[in-house]
Amino acid sequence: MEINLLGSLYLTQGREQYTMASKRASVVLTLLALSPGSPVLFDQIVDELWADRSMTNARNALQANVGRLRKFLKMVTGRDGDALVRTVGSGYVLDVPAHVVDAHRFVELADTGAALVHRDPAEAVVRLESALALWRGPALLDTCDGLRCRVQAAHLEERRITAYEDLTAARLRVDAERVPLAELRQLAIEHSGRERLSELLMLALYRDGRQAEALEVFHGARRRLADDLGLEPGRGLHRAYQAILTQDDVLGEPRQVLLHAGRA
Repeated sequence: MEINLLGSLYLTQGREQYTMASKRASVVLTLLALSPGSPVLFDQIVDELWADRSMTNARNALQANVGRLRKFLKMVTGRDGDALVRTVGSGYVLDVPAHVVDAHRFVELADTGAALVHRDPAEAVVRLESALALWRGPALLDTCDGLRCRVQAAHLEERRITAYEDLTAARLRVDAERVPLAELRQLAIEHSGRERLSELLMLALYRDGRQAEALEVFHGARRRLADDLGLEPGRGLHRAYQAILTQDDVLGEPRQVLLHAGRA
């Protein structure tokens, strides 16, 4: 069985896909799948499901939704639903390994890929492309109404952008022509507060022989930072700008400090 959270929620068993009819049971599954093998407290789940209204029988309502979830998991896997979703103390635990959940596989691949960017960029590209390929849409798309799921969805989105930055840095080290400039440019505009995207775009454009465009990226990023956040560009962007102005030798050395600018 696999549990897929990076987009619409669905489960796979072999070649079959399964979706849940109950929205609240889906939320329960999402909360448990975000922490597989670890208990999630009753009160935390209740707050996620009914934070906007008081429930005099919230515990009973929660038990009913857990019952639906157990039946669904038994239908999908053929295993005992009570064994898959166990009651532990004052909470429930989803008794599956973390790799069953796509969000956890994504984080593991993104972390190992990031660690390889400078040491083995070709392998980093493989890991990071595999990590990003797991995404099918916004994380927790069907179940992010409650606060805990919204926070987790935002955290996963941050990790997705960081993985994309790491992938771009690795691609620049392997072969600058593998960087999709239009996609990188769009992300740099959409995420104006993430200066590393603009730095990487500047370097990619410079490597492509488009120095004037690379310099304009700096000015555009500067305007967006001022308009959106009231900030000036950081040292990394300024360093990239000066290096391009002077055609510094560092720009032709993919293993030099410019690719580290966003982490300084």
